[in-house]
Amino acid sequence: MAVFSWRLTRAVVRSLDHLATRVLPADKRPRNHQVGVRGEEEAYFHLRKLGYAMVARNYRTARSRGEIDLIGWDGDVLCFVEVKTRTSQDVKTPEAAVDRHKRREVAEVAREYLRRLPPSCQWRFDIVSVYYDRRTSRPQIEVFQNANLAA
Repeated sequence: MAVFSWRLTRAVVRSLDHLATRVLPADKRPRNHQVGVRGEEEAYFHLRKLGYAMVARNYRTARSRGEIDLIGWDGDVLCFVEVKTRTSQDVKTPEAAVDRHKRREVAEVAREYLRRLPPSCQWRFDIVSVYYDRRTSRPQIEVFQNANLAA
C-alpha cells in the first residue's frame, strides 16, 4: 500500500506541475533555483520510496537564519536532510558543496527543531545528491547517511 501511495502522490504532483506550466505565467526564478527546487522534489520522493516518513520541507525557525531542506524519520531515527542538485559534474560534487557555513546553519536549525522532542531522540544528518544528466530524463540520486555536521 505504501508503494501505491508514493506512486499516486508523485503522479498527482507531476500532473499538477505540468498543468501549472501550461496555465500559470512562466517561472521567473533563476534557472539554478528552478533546478534546485526540482531536485528537492526528486529527493523527497526518493526518500519516501526508501521508507522515510517525511515530516517537513524547507523548515525554518524565527531564531535561526538557515533552512533544512527535508526532515523525516528513517525508522526511529530523525533525519535532517540537505539536498544538493547539479546539472554538471564539472564543478564540486553536490555532497562536497555542503560547506562548513551550511553545516553550521543546519546544525543551528536542527537544535531548534530538537528542542520540541524528547532528549533521547536519535537523529542524524543526511545529504542527498541529485544529478541531472542531459542524456536521461531521470536524475541520479545518492543518499549519504550520517554525514558529519562538524566539518
